[in-house]
Amino acid sequence: MRFKMLSLVAVAVLATACSSKPEQTAQATTGGTVTAPAAPAKPSGPVPGSAEDFIVNVGDRVFFGFDKFDLTPEATATLDRQANWLKTYKSVTITIEGHADERGTREYNLALGERRANSVKNYLTAMGVEAARVQTISYGKERPQVVGSNEAAWTQNRRGVTVIN
Repeated sequence: MRFKMLSLVAVAVLATACSSKPEQTAQATTGGTVTAPAAPAKPSGPVPGSAEDFIVNVGDRVFFGFDKFDLTPEATATLDRQANWLKTYKSVTITIEGHADERGTREYNLALGERRANSVKNYLTAMGVEAARVQTISYGKERPQVVGSNEAAWTQNRRGVTVIN
């Protein structure tokens, strides 16, 4: 019985010690109390305007069909968000990477990646992003996102990626 009482008292003391009431300190000159300032809240997400913010909240990539460089409705929706974000953060410059899957020759895929990157750039500039802020590069099939020789891998590798510089 004595052990149970001590346990209850210990729990009550711990619960009181863990309360989140602000500290009060005595003020020497007026005899009143002053509430200590609360610690600043930590950000709960990426810093606005950062590369992480762009990736998490906007989306940094669009996907293309086999041997295609035209934009799908899903791609244009992502690019609309990108354009709005870029118009908000006017000092940000970007590089658009064009990628292809492993099928086809190196030269063919470099050219296809270039057409994909230019499709993304042309769309963003048509939406009001200054062309001087946008660079393009093609990696062709040299930098696959997913390694594999199947449709699931190929689908992820046919992409345009917007990278914050």
